[in-house]
Amino acid sequence: MERTDPDPVDAALRVLLTEPTYAAQTLIVAARMLEMDHASPITAQAREHAMDVATDAVLGNLPEAVAHEARRSAYRALPPLAPAGTRGEYALRLRAAAKDLG
Repeated sequence: MERTDPDPVDAALRVLLTEPTYAAQTLIVAARMLEMDHASPITAQAREHAMDVATDAVLGNLPEAVAHEARRSAYRALPPLAPAGTRGEYALRLRAAAKDLG
């Protein structure tokens, strides 16, 4: 008789494969932070604050090795501040970078 119950491991893998990576999640949360004050100019300090909040929120409870690698990947994917003028414009660029990360 064929088994019809889904295998829990298969179900978990399916979810993992459809979720954004931790690095991408970090960029998405940083984008959300910047969108709260979307009309203000983007600065290095504003970007760093958004990234600090995002890394704490997304990576804070992960094993250190996993968090470290995800943090490195997120920072490597950060787009340059110029030519984005506002936090909202930069948030759009962060979302595009997150999409590229998967």
